[in-house]
Amino acid sequence: MDRPFRDRHDAGRQLADELSRFAGRDDVLVLALPRGGVPVAYEVARALDAPLDVFLVRKLGVPGHEELAMGAIATGGVRLLSEDVVRGLRIPTAVIDRVAAAEREELGRRDRAYRDDRPAPEVRDKIVIVVDDGLATGASMRAAVAALRQMRPARLVVAVPIAAPSTCEEFHDEVDEVVCARTPEPFYAVGLWYDDFSQTSDQEVRDLLARAVSERAGAKHGAKK
Repeated sequence: MDRPFRDRHDAGRQLADELSRFAGRDDVLVLALPRGGVPVAYEVARALDAPLDVFLVRKLGVPGHEELAMGAIATGGVRLLSEDVVRGLRIPTAVIDRVAAAEREELGRRDRAYRDDRPAPEVRDKIVIVVDDGLATGASMRAAVAALRQMRPARLVVAVPIAAPSTCEEFHDEVDEVVCARTPEPFYAVGLWYDDFSQTSDQEVRDLLARAVSERAGAKHGAKK
């Protein structure tokens, strides 16, 4: 199988080529879905000379089959459920609530770990580009989109290096623009399209966010000289 990306950084650089029209604008904000979306988004933000931050989303996995999403939660108290999965597996409300409560705790932990009490970025009236390392079912991205919509961005763009064709197509009805650099058929899974799909650590997320801030500050300082 042909794997188009060496790793997430390579994927981000290739994705950035598809977003070059947003480069150099002062109203663009790049938001990454942690953790895997952060290395991808770092390269996108760097290429576009745009600020980078994270937008926190947690998948609600079916107990005993956690890889199967029955929904997702996101910053801002948003909770989305996959009614087909919930109904098909007859998952009780109490089970959903228990899983959601645990994931809310993790959401809070990551917010503290990644942000160090920095305020959330201002989204209103911005062109917001939401980046992940790929789209399979799209559950996490849908939760992010639902939450961000409430914050009134001027334009909401979903951008990923790799996606299932049907999922990519579905997002055209949910956001202003969708950029899926590759949509192979058959798709199978996101990780199959990367030579290196090792897990991104919390420390790597922190380091990349700090590096993005430092590089932008340095560029602005250099421009003023």
